[in-house]
Amino acid sequence: MSGVRAIRRQHQNVADKPFIVIWESTRACPLACPHCRAEAVPDRDPRELDTAAARDLLRQVAAFGQPAPLFVITGGDPFQRSDLTELIAYGKATGVRVAVSPSGTPTLTPGRLRNVHEAGVGLTVPAKTTEAHHFRRVALQRKVLADAGEDHIEVLGLGPLYRRLRDRAAELGLDAGRRRARRPPLDVNAGRGFVFVSHTGTVHPSGFLPLGAGSVRERPLTEIYRASELFTGLRDADRLGGRCGRCEFRRVCGGSRSRAYGITGDPYAEEPWCGYRPGSFPYQRELAALLTGDMRHAESGAMGTVEVSE
Repeated sequence: MSGVRAIRRQHQNVADKPFIVIWESTRACPLACPHCRAEAVPDRDPRELDTAAARDLLRQVAAFGQPAPLFVITGGDPFQRSDLTELIAYGKATGVRVAVSPSGTPTLTPGRLRNVHEAGVGLTVPAKTTEAHHFRRVALQRKVLADAGEDHIEVLGLGPLYRRLRDRAAELGLDAGRRRARRPPLDVNAGRGFVFVSHTGTVHPSGFLPLGAGSVRERPLTEIYRASELFTGLRDADRLGGRCGRCEFRRVCGGSRSRAYGITGDPYAEEPWCGYRPGSFPYQRELAALLTGDMRHAESGAMGTVEVSE
């Protein structure tokens, strides 16, 4: 096995500290996108965390310790909040890295972007996979097959749709061969390195998983993340059911807990949209060696610095 990492693991102990905290600062937004997770509405909700409560939330994030989790302000449309730049500056002062995930509304102007940048923010504009946890499985499979000199298309049984999508991506200049080397996918899942705080302060393992574990108005975020039954349960891969529970990739994939809950009402059920049959990958010994080495590398605190392309 070569030393290039197929996936990135979080530097910190995921039971102690999340990698990222997403705050739904408001659901107000002039758009009405059918796909919107926030179920956006035209006006701000009077139950939203006000400026004082938002400042307290930032202090709660800082309480996880340094380096603090990345704090992403989203919406709705975060520019609907007049205190946005104030909160960004306060986060920076408390040692919290702040980013803004804006909506494509008329409020997204060069002037406002300059203001939030000057206040100390980074912008999350690049597209990313959110509920495609199986991408980490695919990255591991691709690495094992590449090391073995195998054709991943043949071994994984990829069909005409894959070829059409790959050809179309090449036409658009999106194929991996034309892109710069990129970082491997990060091992994050609902409740495992990820926290979502709603506009009213309710804490969820994910913005797509509508199960609350408490409120930051009543209980510290550190306590909810570290000790609530929902969060500790979702971090235990042995609690997964069905195919996910039997899968050799369960500790690096785990499937979408949101889709599992949405279809079955059980957040620990198997991922309903995954077509992988546990144990069907032909290079099990090589995979086990890769997973074991990856775990040891993560525990040594040395992972996460190598960028690869597929």
